[in-house]
Amino acid sequence: MRILLLALVAGVCGCTSMGSTSTTGHPSARPVTLAPQGSAAVVFSAEDIQIIRAYYQTDAYTSNRNGKGKSKGLPPGIAKNLQRGKPLPPGIAKRALPYELRSRLSRPPAGHDRFVVAGKILLVELGTQIVRDILTDIAFG
Repeated sequence: MRILLLALVAGVCGCTSMGSTSTTGHPSARPVTLAPQGSAAVVFSAEDIQIIRAYYQTDAYTSNRNGKGKSKGLPPGIAKNLQRGKPLPPGIAKRALPYELRSRLSRPPAGHDRFVVAGKILLVELGTQIVRDILTDIAFG
C-alpha cells in the first residue's frame, strides 16, 4: 500500500513538473510581457498626470487661451491609429506643451517628448515616433 501511494505521488509530481517546464503549452499560460525584457515601460508618472490635469483645469489656462487651441478632433481613421505602441500617423499636427506646463513637469525619459495632439497629451519616442503613453481624459475646457 505504501509503495502504491509513493508511486502515485511521484507520478503526479512528475506530470506537474513536466507541464510547468514545457514551453509548448497553451499561449494563454505564458506570462504577458508589455515591454522588452530588461527595459521598463515608458509612461507618464502619477505626479506628472496630476500637474497636467491641474494645469488644464485652472482659470489661468482658460483665460490665456482666448479661444485658441480648441481641439477639432481627428478623422476616425487617423484617430483609430493614435494608440500606445503605434507610430504617430504621418503629417499629424502636434504641438509642444505650453512652457508654463513643461517647466513644472519632470524631465521626460531620454529620447522621448510630450506633445498635444487633438486634445490628447502624448508621450512619444522621438527616434521612432512611437506613442508610449496617452492621456485622454484631460479637460481642455
